[in-house]
Amino acid sequence: MQQDYFKNINSIKFEGKESDNPLAYKYYDANRMVMGKSLRDHFKFAMCYWHSMNDNGTDPFGRLTNLYPWNQETDVLKQAKNRADAAFEFLQKMGFDYFCFHDIDLIQEASTLLETEKRISQILDYIKGKQKETGIKVLWGTANCFSNPVYMNGAITNPDFRIASRAAAQIKIAFDASMELGAENYVFWGGREGYLSLLNTDMKRELDHLAVFFNKMVEYSKQQGFKGNFFIEPKPSEPTKHQYDFDAATVVGFLNQSGLQDHFKLNIEVNHATLAQHTFQHELQVAANAGMLGSIDANRGDYQNGWDTDQFSINLYESIEAMLVFLKSGGLKGGGINFDAKVRRNSTDLEDLFIAHIQGADIFARALIASEHILTNTPYSKMLEERYKSYDSGNGKGFENGELSIKDLYKIGLGQTNFPKTSGKQELYESILANSF
Repeated sequence: MQQDYFKNINSIKFEGKESDNPLAYKYYDANRMVMGKSLRDHFKFAMCYWHSMNDNGTDPFGRLTNLYPWNQETDVLKQAKNRADAAFEFLQKMGFDYFCFHDIDLIQEASTLLETEKRISQILDYIKGKQKETGIKVLWGTANCFSNPVYMNGAITNPDFRIASRAAAQIKIAFDASMELGAENYVFWGGREGYLSLLNTDMKRELDHLAVFFNKMVEYSKQQGFKGNFFIEPKPSEPTKHQYDFDAATVVGFLNQSGLQDHFKLNIEVNHATLAQHTFQHELQVAANAGMLGSIDANRGDYQNGWDTDQFSINLYESIEAMLVFLKSGGLKGGGINFDAKVRRNSTDLEDLFIAHIQGADIFARALIASEHILTNTPYSKMLEERYKSYDSGNGKGFENGELSIKDLYKIGLGQTNFPKTSGKQELYESILANSF
């Protein structure tokens, strides 16, 4: 029998910025139009199964502080059904259209991969029934090839083929399950694809193995009629010392080198960007420059903590900069915004889960609205265009089009005598941003 886990919480409505109700949207009006598209369609907000439904408050220094009521059943299948009930109730009340999952988020992993596959098959029918009832979809699925101790030396990049083949089998199972649930995309995050020490690592061979596998997944997906996108999610380290998908630029280079550039896009996570000593907006721009801005995992880190804290986004200033990239690049290519974030381990009330997602949705909505204002009602775009006007005609245009040789540039350069001290106007750009909300 289905349980109502959030019966004391009503559906979350848009009440506007004057509302003092913590269980209401202040800025996320799903039907509001921005640049000719509704906020709902721009964002395709998704809940992540692993944090929102499975998290128990543990961190690198402490045991669980919270056991959600839907996870207290000891029977594995009943527990999985309870979790699905909670997930779909939460999604409906939030007004979100999507969720994301790892294979073993849906149901507890078994002692063997074969038994795990049987368990996943058992829960899929139940989840498909929930989808039919609610219209809620899967933004993307993925495989957890990092938690099981068998992957301590890597998954597809493991030096032992026996482990690599097991990982390949698990990924196939997860991909097939994702397709069965109608997933619009599939994500690869190489949680253990990297190294702890170069002394015992043949990096080239491991990367070659990864490229072979990805190409084989492209072949398999075509055979299965998959119409969605493959995403790779960059992260520089943790749990390995150095992960092969270090940052957006590294991934783009790997995809191009491996002949995969037409089949993959990037899923950019905020906290992973900052761990790589980049900003979120930088990583978005690198992906957009390559035509590979696929999806976003929305969260943030803590400047005083050195690990992936997965906190909900609240930094409006940085979010506006990111949404400027988002709008200027034409939005996401197939993906959406997945709240890959968790409530803090001392936030143990069920309403905390709602409040966290509400603030996350409101921050992105507020940032997108502000970005539209910047692009359409301020001198920002004209200022940026003017800064590069010397490349719009004459020799500058010739250089940009590749029409000038090194000898041509030498002659032109020697003849330059007027070098005006042109201000970058950074403070004015920042002022425009700061006054947009």
